[in-house]
Order: sequence, then structure tokens, then C-alpha cells
Amino acid sequence: MTTKTRVTLACALSATALLTGIAAPAATAAPAGHHSSHPGDSARQIPFTAAEVTAQDDGTYEITWQAPGTRKVAVRANGRTVATGGSAGKVTVSGLPAADRQWFDLVPDRGQRLRLADRLIELEGTVNFRDAGGYRTKGGQWVRMGAVYRTDSLDRLTDADLAKLKRLGISVDYDLRTASERSAAPDRLPEGVRYVVADVLGDDSPVFSMPTTAAEAEQMMIDGEKTMVSGENAKAAYATVFSGLVRDADGALYHCTAGKDRTGWAGATLLTALGVPRETVMADYLASNEYRAEANAAALAAMPAEQAAVYKPMLDVRAEYLNSGFAEVEDAYGSFTAYEEKALGLDARELRRLKADLLVG
Repeated sequence: MTTKTRVTLACALSATALLTGIAAPAATAAPAGHHSSHPGDSARQIPFTAAEVTAQDDGTYEITWQAPGTRKVAVRANGRTVATGGSAGKVTVSGLPAADRQWFDLVPDRGQRLRLADRLIELEGTVNFRDAGGYRTKGGQWVRMGAVYRTDSLDRLTDADLAKLKRLGISVDYDLRTASERSAAPDRLPEGVRYVVADVLGDDSPVFSMPTTAAEAEQMMIDGEKTMVSGENAKAAYATVFSGLVRDADGALYHCTAGKDRTGWAGATLLTALGVPRETVMADYLASNEYRAEANAAALAAMPAEQAAVYKPMLDVRAEYLNSGFAEVEDAYGSFTAYEEKALGLDARELRRLKADLLVG
């Protein structure tokens, strides 16, 4: 990608994302721990092939699971059983006390338990702050929750948000944005959080131009995804993030402005490295459309129809965007394993360490 295109993309990402920086609904939370199981907790495998916790608007929680080979699953929260079911289940739990995050232990009658929470972390100053974990790998392990987080811009965090992140144990912030973005909207962080610049795109030129058609905008996003794979700034930035995660993943957070493109590739790379299936990786990537839906709709509604048509591809995440990144991995490196080693600097030993830290079961 040319310098002009690279800087155009950076400007587009920052300009459109800043237009959509509408705060999320206020969270009603109280302090809560986020303890998670580690692989050494039990030699038994986790029998769950699918499981998810979803917080509902009315304060209840929907928990679903599939655990072939089991006969009974107990759902526990706050030290007590709040629901039970069979090898497959869907239950709604109500009446739990307010918490920063409500954790549930899915305890099967055979095999290791699974600890989950809703993926979204509701804050007043973000709309796309979520847990990077809670997914099953191709080998049957699970990416533990409560360790690594991804988000959009952090410049609008409230004091209540900062206190919540402190309680959640956020310890390091990897900022994937350009210098101009960081200057215009500096992060607000809890005291003591280590701040690391990992600029994916760079600010190498003052050139600024925007696409004039939806097709141009879509192509720019596709080309931009490739730059996140092969660009020199990108390789250095993501290598910084992953070397940090290998050293200590607990409490790590990475973000850009909208939490969907540069952050989306970081998330896709992490999950792929951990062995999560491509279809699950894609679902996690596309979830930004859901979490940013209200903010994006408000931004588009404020524009003339012709302008909105051009901006929409830049506000979206689309399968073709992420697929272009994976295609670039194949074209430039031959395989994802080679990309990990040559671009991210991750050797087999470091990958084993990352998996030992972030996978359970």
C-alpha cells in the first residue's frame, strides 16, 4: 500500500470512528473478582462444545451450553447453584446482586468446569469494550475470560469507568492508534496502568483524501486490512503487543479508535494463534457491527444520504475485510505459522507459553 493510501486510511479510521464516539449506557456495577481456572486446575477435559453467557437488558442472564457425554450441568454464581440442566441447556437466571461482571461456573457431572461471563464490559465512555476470551479451540480447550480485553477509544472514560477498570485488574494498555489520534483523544486510564504505544498505521505524511464512492471506501478497507498484515509499522506494532502478551497476558488491553479494524486484526490474530476455528474468529470480528450499531446509525443519520453511503463501508466490519487480511497472510508469508514467526516474532516456545497462560481444559 502506498504512503498516501496508508495515511488516507488512518485519517478515515480516525475521522469516522470519532464521529461515532457515542457513549454506551451507564453500567450498574459493584466490585467483583475475575478469577479464572488455569490448565493445572484439573487434568480432565472440559466437555462443553459450546457455551455462552448473555446479559439481558432487564438484569437477567441467559446461559446456554452443549456438553455431549454429560447427564447434568449445574450453573453456579456467587457460590451457589442458580440453575441446572442436562447435556444441552438454556436457562435464564435472575435476582443476582449487581456486579461489575457476573461470573458463572458451568459444572458438569463429569469433566472440568467452565467459567464464563458476558463478553461485553459496559462502561459509560465506550461502546465496544469486551473480553477477548470465552471461545473454544479446535482442540477442545477454551480461551479463558478475564485476562485479555479489546476496546474502542478510551478518551471518554468517566471516573466511574476508571474505578471499574481498576477493579477488573487492567494492568497494561496497548494503544494501536496513530500519533494524531493519540494527540486528539488521549487515553484516560486508571492510575498504575502501563501505557504502551503500538502504532499500526503511522503518521508518515500529511496527505489526506477521502473516498468519494462506497466502492472506493470498501476497497480502501480491504487494502487497509492487508497493510495491517504486511505494513512495517503494523508488524512492529503487533509484535509489541504479542511479546507483551507472552510475558504477561493478565489484565492486558489493546485498542484503536473504533475498536474494530486495527483492534479487530489483533483479536483475530490472537484467537487464531490460540487455535480458535476461523468461523469463530470471524464471528468475534463481526460482533463490532452489533456493539457499534447504535453509534454507527446515529453517525450516518446525521449525514446527507450520499455522504452516508460513502461512510458506511468505513463504519462497518465485513467478512471481506478480514478475509483480505488472512489472504495477505497466505500471499506474503505462505502460512499463518510463518506470519507468527516472521512478522510477529513468535517462535514455538513463545506460542506454547501463550497457550499455557490463556487456554484452559
